[in-house]
Amino acid sequence: MPAVRKYRRETSEISCCLKYLLFISNVLIWMIALLVLAVGIWAWTEKDMFRNISKLTFIALDPAFVLIILGTVTFMLGFMGSVGALRENTCLLGAYAIFLSVLLLGEIGFCGLAFVLKDKGWIKDQATEGLRAFIKHYREDPDQQNLIDWIQEDWLQCCGIDGPKDWDSNNYFNCSSIAIGSREACGVPFSCCRRRPQEVIKNKQCGYDVRKEGYHGELSKIIYEKGCVQSGEEWIEHNLIIISTAAIGVMFFQILGICFAQNLRADIYTQKSKWH
Repeated sequence: MPAVRKYRRETSEISCCLKYLLFISNVLIWMIALLVLAVGIWAWTEKDMFRNISKLTFIALDPAFVLIILGTVTFMLGFMGSVGALRENTCLLGAYAIFLSVLLLGEIGFCGLAFVLKDKGWIKDQATEGLRAFIKHYREDPDQQNLIDWIQEDWLQCCGIDGPKDWDSNNYFNCSSIAIGSREACGVPFSCCRRRPQEVIKNKQCGYDVRKEGYHGELSKIIYEKGCVQSGEEWIEHNLIIISTAAIGVMFFQILGICFAQNLRADIYTQKSKWH
């Protein structure tokens, strides 16, 4: 009777679990990035900014531009991670690990810089300049207008930089605009107004004339008198643990992504060495 030969199946050095975990997670990142990028491009198209780039002021503060940059960076990251893992491409995986490392170092550097400069007022000065630009160009850009309205009404419940008087730097709300017939002169945007109990639709004219001399009514019951810089500082202090936990969590997953990509690259090189 002839002897039966048993052939041993050669096992792969590449971990399927690691490969598809990296692939699926980056596909999700890629899809989210695509959505963010599409929203940013749509917002710029609606404002016709692609043909009027020269008219854009303070591009770094433009919400649509921020979404485009964020979406582009995340899209590239998700593409390199997902395709690199699926195709077992060591170049893409290496680029993915380097990209994540650069982002991680940038985040650590930013956090360190913020910690060092927090007592020197640099962060407060930057926030003040950003809010001043928003207030000055309110009505000129619908995205910036919606953003400052959201900050004042929903997030921080504040008004202006240090208070309602800061809206005097806007041409529409400046008290001198009474001479040219601006109905909003010596007023504030509706987002500065306190929401009344049982109010379903907010009165868009609630901020009219509130900064006029001799205004009848208790101002503190009608609008927010606290500035957004002070409200922002208080919000950060109250939510510091949550913010720190979120930042550490993001960095942890980035380190995990770097380790997974490097381990998968090492597995691919080990598998290739068996073929030669």
